[in-house]
Amino acid sequence: MKVAMVAHHYPHAAHRAEFIARVHQVAEVFRGTPGCLSADCWESADAVVSIVQWESEEASTASFAAVTSAGLDLAYDERESRPREIVRLAAC
Repeated sequence: MKVAMVAHHYPHAAHRAEFIARVHQVAEVFRGTPGCLSADCWESADAVVSIVQWESEEASTASFAAVTSAGLDLAYDERESRPREIVRLAAC
């Protein structure tokens, strides 16, 4: 069953460009893992939004493991103005 993640991130203005660059790096690793159907970065006036789709929950788990193995930063920290809003979805 296909699964997806929609994550809203709220970086401070001073860190927005750096944050977007990090999201693009993570998306590139996601897209390189088997079972990742898409990984994109979108932005609105106040948020950077990551939207990722996988063939299965197992593919999602493998993608996150690949990001960790690549040493990329997924941690929430002071560069963000408020907590992330992350929604996990399953196809119906």
